[in-house]
Amino acid sequence: MRKLLNTLYVGTQGSYLRKEGETIVVEQETNKVLQLPVHTIGGIVAFGNVLCSPFLLGFCAEKDIGVSFLTEHGRFLASVNGPVRGNVLLRRTQYRHADDPEITSLNAANFVAAKIANCRIVLLRTLRDHRTKLNTTILENAVQHLAQYLKQIERVSTTDEIRGIEGAAAAVYFSVFDHLIIDQKNDFQFHERSRRPPLDEANALLSFTYTLIAHDVRSALETVGLDPSVGFLHRDRPGRPGLALDLMEELRPVIADRLVLSLINRRQLTKKDFKRAENGAVVMSDDARKVLLTEYQNRKQSEVQHPYIKETIPIGLLFFVQANLLARSIRGDIDGYPPFFWR
Repeated sequence: MRKLLNTLYVGTQGSYLRKEGETIVVEQETNKVLQLPVHTIGGIVAFGNVLCSPFLLGFCAEKDIGVSFLTEHGRFLASVNGPVRGNVLLRRTQYRHADDPEITSLNAANFVAAKIANCRIVLLRTLRDHRTKLNTTILENAVQHLAQYLKQIERVSTTDEIRGIEGAAAAVYFSVFDHLIIDQKNDFQFHERSRRPPLDEANALLSFTYTLIAHDVRSALETVGLDPSVGFLHRDRPGRPGLALDLMEELRPVIADRLVLSLINRRQLTKKDFKRAENGAVVMSDDARKVLLTEYQNRKQSEVQHPYIKETIPIGLLFFVQANLLARSIRGDIDGYPPFFWR
């Protein structure tokens, strides 16, 4: 089984990353503040004004360490990867599958079915753990609607129909997301999903965490030899990692949504950790970002029983396991892609 490596997040503005032997060095104002062996690092994510030496970028490319650059507040800018990995025949098969309407709809249905099922589990677990604090009728109705959408997935045949069901199910799920915020209700009010820019604190947390997952999923797809840009559920668009977005769908409720709810309900973040920018966007403070990154890493270390491979693995390995299963299905080693259903 693949070993779960750490991701190095660098958010202090003006930091400089360089190579020193077989290590990665982080400097601030010419002072060395951190030095890590390269074999312990699986990826680097730099926020804002963080510089990397060309030699370090080349070193990371050689060692299959993905480097992503984001704005200070988490909007993706660019990534640096090494030479394309994997068998070229796998990617050519991926492209042929993406052009086949039947295979595309089957894969899209798997991604969406797992996403809806996992969203439903998020609601059910909240009902189980906090029933006395909730409007149970609203959440139970949402659970029933999501179950109906799951049944509809089995009856549709085109990718456009599947996209329509995904959109409708997401609307139901986010219409009750505010009810999942048990504590700090007055400070964290969620009305609807807003992305560019996020217009409230909960949306700011969701968008930032989704960006972190996108980095990890994209790196996993590259590792197994798939092209992150050519997906099935998400249409091709220049600069958009369609396959990474596909694979994210089933993992967002399990990893990101529950993490965001925990940070709020456990009061690890409060209203004072956010500010509103001139364009109306709500952004996190530096300290809040550090808390989220720490908890995200902790979340990746916690373990889960995988229903398909029947092994207990760290959550952080889900990205690689699902990418590998997708590659195996494209190669024809297994019959269809088995998405991750949370239990």
